[in-house]
Amino acid sequence: MTHNDVLRSIRYMLDLGDARVAEIIALSDPDTDIGKADVQAMLKKEDEEGYFGCNDRTMAQFLDGLVVHFRGRDESLPPRPLARRVTNNVVLKKLRVAFALKDVDMHEIFEQAGFPLSKPELSALFRQPGHKHFRACGDQILRNFLKGLTVRLRGT
Repeated sequence: MTHNDVLRSIRYMLDLGDARVAEIIALSDPDTDIGKADVQAMLKKEDEEGYFGCNDRTMAQFLDGLVVHFRGRDESLPPRPLARRVTNNVVLKKLRVAFALKDVDMHEIFEQAGFPLSKPELSALFRQPGHKHFRACGDQILRNFLKGLTVRLRGT
């Protein structure tokens, strides 16, 4: 999935306005220059005029902003560096942290999307790259997770 697809999906899931998305990005980095107009351009389809591709830095800021928005900022810890490359695995991890999801919750979300995962399959998605049991999160897995999370938060 492209970052723009993920952004659109999360925006719908949480029923966020364009200005609110820009505010969430700013929670991660107050010096960001992403405004409402930039968010509107990122939410357009690729073939629409004025489309702007969401890069890794902006996606990382948005995901970190979601964590701060839902969980709060821990002032006792130094700020975490932004992820250089935002993969589907990183998106899954950040959403898990933002919504404080446990393994049971994750399994329920995948079940609600009609895409059950076994415990080993799920744990492989959260391993470090290079680990012998690491599994890259494919677009289908992330799409179904976002679908199930939307059902969980918004209802059917």
